[in-house]
Amino acid sequence: MPGFEIFGAEERKQVNDVLETGVLMRYGFDGMRNNHWKAQEFEAAFAKRMDAEYCQLVSSGTAALTVALAAAGIGAGDEVIMPTFTFVASFESILALGAVPILVDIDDTLTLDPKAVEAAISPKTKCVMPVHMCGSMADLRALKAICNKHSLILLEDACQAIGGTYEGKALGSYGDLGCFSFDYVKTITCGEGGAVLTNNEKYALHADHYQDHGHDHIGKDRGAESHPFLGYNFRISELNAAVGLAQLDKLDGILNTQKENYTMLREALKTINGVTFRRVPEGGEENYSFLSFFLPTEELTQKAHKAIAEAGVDACFYWYTNNWHYINGWEHLRNLKTLGNLPSEVQTQMQDLNNTDFSKSDAVMGRTISSLIKIGWTEKQVHERAEAIKNAIASVL
Repeated sequence: MPGFEIFGAEERKQVNDVLETGVLMRYGFDGMRNNHWKAQEFEAAFAKRMDAEYCQLVSSGTAALTVALAAAGIGAGDEVIMPTFTFVASFESILALGAVPILVDIDDTLTLDPKAVEAAISPKTKCVMPVHMCGSMADLRALKAICNKHSLILLEDACQAIGGTYEGKALGSYGDLGCFSFDYVKTITCGEGGAVLTNNEKYALHADHYQDHGHDHIGKDRGAESHPFLGYNFRISELNAAVGLAQLDKLDGILNTQKENYTMLREALKTINGVTFRRVPEGGEENYSFLSFFLPTEELTQKAHKAIAEAGVDACFYWYTNNWHYINGWEHLRNLKTLGNLPSEVQTQMQDLNNTDFSKSDAVMGRTISSLIKIGWTEKQVHERAEAIKNAIASVL
């Protein structure tokens, strides 16, 4: 996920526009800012690029998830179904609102298993949160049908999949709400930042108010604005938005290069007997930020991952033992370790994650290796990488 690889004159120009005015905040100071409104420009451009009605920029991908959930009315005791393979921000955002994360198995898409989702629905379920990990998507048609059947909100976490599509729609625009991250290692970066997409006017208005202390943003006197409801500070700064505005112009070029490098690497690895690849749901196109593949057994996968590292190949991940991205590493969540008291709803409704059977997820993640796709590689470097990975895998098969 290579936004940081191409930071250049375009980003500096946008940032300098802000620095020359001295107005780093996205709201107010109209007379000082020389008509520079970088956050507003980015929101309009991103909504247009994603073919969505509304975009709300925020301070991070985690903030985007929190704001999106709050905008949809998710609160204390509401259950949100999420996958076992994701980033810790997924459950952090849910718990921040006093809601209850309900973890369910993934399938060979590396995302939510629709059958597991339907089996987990209870009277307290309010939202299904698929996470489009490593550049590819969940079976959104099946999940949307489930949500429609049970009157649930479909919230897409597309933080790792900007630029991917499903049935002709940009990932993040298919559900009721979609969330993105623009942190330093995402496909495009603001340094720190995130976004909420929606086609729902009510959710958009809620997100606009909630991320700025509940301000209604009516009129031009910030001190006179009213507060229709409680909110918090999840605002993005003009500096971060300025970086993102320049990066957004580079998105199509990034995606094209990612696809080229991904394709060369996959073509090489598919010749290895015993290597298979994650399933991309019919009608979907990933953003090619990772190449994820399976080996026949967990034992062989662990040996192959070790051999790949010893061959000097960087940025190949074995998520099964990764502390940030898989349930096995979330000891703090499993044991509900916090600095203060959790809401009673969380304490009473949470699964016993230490004793929940996630063997179906284990069977997938234990056999998965993912290679990051960078855009700075030369064609020669891609071929050298492919050859090194092939040889490493061959040495254990």
